[in-house]
Amino acid sequence: MTREQLLARYRELVLHELPRRARADRWAVTADHCFGRIVLDHTVGGRWYDALDRRRSPAFAQLDDAQLTGAVALAERVLVEGDPLLRELDAQSLAWRGRPPKR
Repeated sequence: MTREQLLARYRELVLHELPRRARADRWAVTADHCFGRIVLDHTVGGRWYDALDRRRSPAFAQLDDAQLTGAVALAERVLVEGDPLLRELDAQSLAWRGRPPKR
């Protein structure tokens, strides 16, 4: 995929496909911005805003090609594996922020 295709796929997954599937299947996370947080955090290995400039929007456009490829792959994996994987990823993302996991 070209960079433009990766960016478009990231947007489609995080903003549309994952939230739609999450609402339909009653996942623990349903908001697009939460999917963005989770995927970005795991892509950079910590709080995304410690690695990317939160003032430059969109944050995912700041990822290099390898990171962007990984982010899309992770989002695709969540789409396939669903809520169990999402809960695990979300718990780690929240832990990086010093917050407890959702119940």
